[in-house]
Amino acid sequence: MRQLTCYQIHSTAPQIVPGRSDRVWMDETRQRYAYRCLPLTIANSMGWEVLSPVGVRAEWNGGVELDDIAIEIDAPWNNGRLAASHFGHGILTFQLGYLFRTEPGVGIWARGIPNLSKDGIAPLDGIIETDWMPFTFTMNWQFTRPGVVEFKKDEPFCFITLIGYRALEAVEPEVIMLEKAPDIRDQFQAVRNSRMTFNENLKVQNPETVREGWQKWYYRGETPGGDTSPHHTSKIKLRAPKFRDE
Repeated sequence: MRQLTCYQIHSTAPQIVPGRSDRVWMDETRQRYAYRCLPLTIANSMGWEVLSPVGVRAEWNGGVELDDIAIEIDAPWNNGRLAASHFGHGILTFQLGYLFRTEPGVGIWARGIPNLSKDGIAPLDGIIETDWMPFTFTMNWQFTRPGVVEFKKDEPFCFITLIGYRALEAVEPEVIMLEKAPDIRDQFQAVRNSRMTFNENLKVQNPETVREGWQKWYYRGETPGGDTSPHHTSKIKLRAPKFRDE
């Protein structure tokens, strides 16, 4: 089992919960079709959310100084140190309240919540070497324009997932003309032809095609030839952190 130890610095540290696959905007798509995109739903839950323990309201006037962001929280919390203007330039900084530790060679990718946009402000990603560092890191958001943003109580302000941050150095990408790989070329061509036919049948309201609705190869982990990948997953459920008192 992979190691992710979350050393809680104070008793009021934000709650950490497994990432949730659902999104309000995905619920609101016609017939919830957004959930047919398996890569979206898997990405949504491929990590843990850090939830804001209080409501945070921040207003940026467009300046570059620290005091150009005004911050309010709606309840007392750890002397108000959850969010601050630490870097200037319209960057809002959150404290996570934990010191994280991971296995050698594994770090934390801290980022915004996957596939969940926030108007007026954008998350800044960070890769942190949590396999050795004895100090904390922050989650940062950058205003995209002057104005007001709010993070409600229990709204996630950070998403953390694990990454083998040194492993990519051993990867040497290759570019190969598809014609040089006939087996893959033939599979690709079969998929493309089938998809074009399926979409044309949808346009003319072919009853069988309409009843099927959409092609489910990827969702089922199948190839057009009927082979099923043993590595395919259609749902991921991560464990919630377990409190250990020593």
